Amino acid sequence: MSSPALALLAAAVLLAAATDACAGEVWRWTDADGTPHYADRPAPDARSPRRTADSAPAAIARLRMEQADGESLAWVQNPLDGPIEVLLRAAGSAPQAVPALPARATVPARTEVLLTRIAGYGAAAQLSLTAVPGHPGARPRDVEYAYPLDTRALRVEQGWGGRYSHSDAQNRHAVDFAAPVGTVVLAARDGTVMHAEAGFEDAAPGDHQAVTRANFVRVLHDDGSMALYAHLDAGGVLVRPGQRVRRGTPIGRSGNTGLSSGPHLHFVVQVNRGLSLESIPFRMFGPQGILRFQP
Repeated sequence: MSSPALALLAAAVLLAAATDACAGEVWRWTDADGTPHYADRPAPDARSPRRTADSAPAAIARLRMEQADGESLAWVQNPLDGPIEVLLRAAGSAPQAVPALPARATVPARTEVLLTRIAGYGAAAQLSLTAVPGHPGARPRDVEYAYPLDTRALRVEQGWGGRYSHSDAQNRHAVDFAAPVGTVVLAARDGTVMHAEAGFEDAAPGDHQAVTRANFVRVLHDDGSMALYAHLDAGGVLVRPGQRVRRGTPIGRSGNTGLSSGPHLHFVVQVNRGLSLESIPFRMFGPQGILRFQP
């Protein structure tokens, strides 16, 4: 079953004003001689790179501050292959800025935008940035999704509104399909790989911080909705960000990463409803016909 919060999959991040959010990433790999190495990113020729157990997930947005002509320019970088929505806030009394704080914007894929200009006088501000994947103007269509596993076996561990972890807005219409580790995961609909995480290993028993360490693939559809395929195996992502996939394309291998009670695929279709991810109902055709999901 999925974790109660699935915090990583919500994809909201808070960044300190001058901090690179990727600083929390810690990778382990071996070189050609078998010597282990640790760093904030794997070397180009790294063998079997994996994130360490205390590593943080990669950022979905970065705040870059630039000093210019007596003011601070707040730039937001989007490293994903799809749009994100961001909100920049100041703790306490907000400094003078144009546009005023809190400042909100939608940042296109792989771009950087100037969010606001902050006056250079007055007390230093403590800034935080919230980012959510997806365009807030998405208008999802009624589409029939394909079964996302390359097997005729079908067992739903948890359906829509499941009490264990499908009661919040972003997972209310999620489905957990039981699947042995290594089962091939298929794209349920055409789209573009927006974001993927493949470097986390299975969580240790009792590691409740593992909620943020689930491997996943997020696919952006042409109507702005996004399908999330989560709890994939370590190294079990078979596609790259920016890749266009067709319905039925192998995109990963199922696993047991993140805070999970057993091997399964967590599948959900989400939209950004204005700095808030929400899951939406979907139709799906399974190995034996139309699927109907119950809690």
